Amino acid sequence: MKTLDVETPHGLARAHLHLASRPRAGLALGHGAGGAVSSEDLVTVKGVALEGGCSVAIIEQPYRVAGRRSPAPARQLDAAWIAALDHLQTRELARLPLVVGGRSLGARVACRTAEAIGAVAVLCLAFPLHAPGRSGGASRLDELAAVNVPTLVVQGERDPFGMPPEGEHRRVVQVPGDHSLKTGLDAVAAAVRPWLSEVLAQQVGSADSRA
Repeated sequence: MKTLDVETPHGLARAHLHLASRPRAGLALGHGAGGAVSSEDLVTVKGVALEGGCSVAIIEQPYRVAGRRSPAPARQLDAAWIAALDHLQTRELARLPLVVGGRSLGARVACRTAEAIGAVAVLCLAFPLHAPGRSGGASRLDELAAVNVPTLVVQGERDPFGMPPEGEHRRVVQVPGDHSLKTGLDAVAAAVRPWLSEVLAQQVGSADSRA
């Protein structure tokens, strides 16, 4: 593992890089609002991706690199994420199909920016559909619905942030546990592994058809 600081319009982001020896694709993951790049679900997915031949970048947002706990506004988060991935796509993740995702807040950022980045798929861990206990309140479903590439949502059965519905491009897998996903890590891995394999197989097939 190595770390790389990347200049963005809103300060330094930090990429925590785990590079496969012969990568088939890249996977970029964003952290939750609390900013733990070591969250157990992110670490679990990183392991699954490396086993499948993906190089992994877990991106630490500038507000966390600067030591702040409160998230920056959405537009700043999105701009910093795009800048960090633009940089990596010219270096460590160059010429690789890119899957983006993250947990909670990081999943929202990945959804909002997937088209701009040219992502081939999106992986959402514990997507926060609405504020806890407010199922009738404001929903972030539009962020998920705007994604037009294969999307996997892995959600705890007891997540107080709600359960997103499936959609045209969206698969939703419920696993044991709540928003942290800590008690369902084996189930998280079991959900992500075949989906990621399927996404990568589609990319290989597309590449072959263009050859």
